[in-house]
Amino acid sequence: MERKSANIETLTSDYIRSLMRRRKADTHKGDYGHAMLIGGSYGMMGAAVLASRACMRSGAGLLTAHIPVCGYQIMQTTVPEVMCSVDSSHSFFSATPPLDKYDALAIGPGLGMHQDTVRAIEVLLRSKPANLIVDADAINILAKNRELLRLLPEGTIFTPHKMEFSRLIGEEVTEANKRQLQSDFSRKYSAVVVLKGYGTTITSPDGRLFVNPTGNPGMATAGSGDVLTGVLLALLAQGYPLAEAACIGVYLHGLAGDIAADEIGEISLMSGDLIEYLPDAFREMISAV
Repeated sequence: MERKSANIETLTSDYIRSLMRRRKADTHKGDYGHAMLIGGSYGMMGAAVLASRACMRSGAGLLTAHIPVCGYQIMQTTVPEVMCSVDSSHSFFSATPPLDKYDALAIGPGLGMHQDTVRAIEVLLRSKPANLIVDADAINILAKNRELLRLLPEGTIFTPHKMEFSRLIGEEVTEANKRQLQSDFSRKYSAVVVLKGYGTTITSPDGRLFVNPTGNPGMATAGSGDVLTGVLLALLAQGYPLAEAACIGVYLHGLAGDIAADEIGEISLMSGDLIEYLPDAFREMISAV
């Protein structure tokens, strides 16, 4: 870990390797967690598919995707490894399913912002789920309904880009103020914040701030954030602590992008390519563990 100041640290490959775990021989899928993804809506099922594929590529033992009726055939066909929980709505998320059996939960990819979805998120937050990741439209819903922020369970991970974070906190986020605003939000809500972009930064409630060095401009493409959400969800389901999961996930996500860019170039890189190169990123980090 390279230290820039008392609380700002740059992630290094050695540090990430020190956090990662090898699998034991005598294990089964139940040892690697059961994750739940809530996402997808009419016209935006691709986001849920990308997050689901990334989650399974990142080692989750089991994944259940809660999706609207319109996404059932899509999910079952494109990601057969994933189980489906089907919402009563044809086109969007309208009701929170039972969450007791899941080790980690992510909500947001392709979710949409229907008013029934807003109400369902309120119900979800009131249930205080552990190991929660809030992404994409779930962040946008909280930004438009900021009274819901008081319902957040401690230990939530947020994964906004700069514009989403600006909407969430009600203040313009700039290069000059982003680290302070991000740290303040983490402390106020006992949350881990992954502020996506060039030099993605991760803040934790204890005041630490991590800067990620991996990644490249080819990753500035639709769906990259959905892939990251899937990676983070898998790590939380496997029992990694929140801040460690965020650091590992962000580093590996960027590393997969770097390996992909070396092979196919930055311009042609698509978010699905990140998933295909995740195995190389994991193998590179695990090999020296």
